[in-house]
Amino acid sequence: MKKTIYTEQRKFLSARLIEARENAGLSQQEVAKTEIISQSEISKIENGQRRVEFLLLLELAKLYSKGLDFFTPNENP
Repeated sequence: MKKTIYTEQRKFLSARLIEARENAGLSQQEVAKTEIISQSEISKIENGQRRVEFLLLLELAKLYSKGLDFFTPNENP
């Protein structure tokens, strides 16, 4: 796979994480208070500067009341 594919996927995931957090009515600071992740790290993830580990994504999905499918692009074969 080309590196640009990962870049586009990371942009998509970052945007969905921001959307999910905001829909949950949470600020980055409020997410950090849960001790799942620090505010600086959630900022880096949302800005596409840091990768998201799967287990962290599971925790954030649970916190934001979203299924994992919310964070994956819907691609038609």
